[in-house]
Amino acid sequence: MFKKIGPGVLVAAAFIGPGTVTACTLAGVQFGYALLWAMLLSIIATVVLQEMSARVGIISQRGLADVIKSELKAPWIKYLVLGIILSAIVIGNAAYEGGNIGGATLGLQAVFGIEHTYIYPIIIGVIAFALLYFGNYKVLEKVLVFLVILMSLSFLITAFITKPNITEIVQGLFIPSVPENSILTIIALVGTTVVPYNLFLHASLVSEKWKSTSDLGAARRDTIISITLGGFVSMGIIIAATTISNKNITSVMDLAEGLEPLFGSMAKYFMGIGLFSAGITSAITAPLAAAYVVNSCFGWNASLNDIRFKLVWMAIIVIGISFLLFGIKPIEVIKFAQVANGILLPIIAIFLVWVVNRETVLGNYKNTLFQNFLGILIIVITLILGLKSILKVFGY
Repeated sequence: MFKKIGPGVLVAAAFIGPGTVTACTLAGVQFGYALLWAMLLSIIATVVLQEMSARVGIISQRGLADVIKSELKAPWIKYLVLGIILSAIVIGNAAYEGGNIGGATLGLQAVFGIEHTYIYPIIIGVIAFALLYFGNYKVLEKVLVFLVILMSLSFLITAFITKPNITEIVQGLFIPSVPENSILTIIALVGTTVVPYNLFLHASLVSEKWKSTSDLGAARRDTIISITLGGFVSMGIIIAATTISNKNITSVMDLAEGLEPLFGSMAKYFMGIGLFSAGITSAITAPLAAAYVVNSCFGWNASLNDIRFKLVWMAIIVIGISFLLFGIKPIEVIKFAQVANGILLPIIAIFLVWVVNRETVLGNYKNTLFQNFLGILIIVITLILGLKSILKVFGY
């Protein structure tokens, strides 16, 4: 069974990070079950886009950035588009890295207390740096993934223990509503689930695992099952968070209240360990993904040990730490990261939908009419949400 597990699990694990826990908790606390539809929409969008990305990787046996680069013939368009992709991924991942380190910081605050909080981001950055630099993080990563799974199961069990109102959950899932001041939370839910850099990562990973068109079915099943299960965890967090009495979430202690029905006074430690694990695992993958994209865009063909490759992920880690050293609360950085991702998503989705319609890339496996309808619908929805968030930031 484990040999059949594909990159879909990594994609799901990537979006169940500290950003997901924070965004889903805030959604549950502030709006109850009303925004469950946004999470359902995000899961469907993730499945649709990641399936397209996986198809590109298997058929072309190349990364997404490589394919886009090769399909753009006019030099000025090619460099303009690559510049947009580079900006989107590097800026997005830097914000995301700030959120990852912020999440792990919240975890350490829960376990060890909130004194000397300026030291925590540096400690986490150094750990991420060491793991990436020396490369021996496989065993540790398995331990951390186990802890993230433990936290995920905790939320799902808590969601059942709290005996939620099933009728209200069904209404929240299938009757979309936009409560007052909820637009940034909706964008955060989309941004924390449909992660733009995962589209690039997925195409590269499937091309390493699967080599034949006969593997398309296995890749599709892997994507649907993994992401759907990840989505159930996110929904479990929203449902569990509706029981939190404190409506002004400012610290991990407030977040931990959602696990109290299951763990009682130990809840803050379980939440702390889970957030630290989720933060560290994501703090490794986000800089690595950015380095892979830069590597593809510039055609370096660099190995993991190449100094250029290392400089990219080092820069992402440093920017992520800087966010927190400027005195910004970790929970605010996490929210910013999710909103930034929500804005960058339509840019990447447009290029992906264009590529999967190219016969020169996919031949007979290019998008069907229905797949194009879904892809364009996702782009339109994410564009509207992105524009709304920009207007909201500027006070309109």
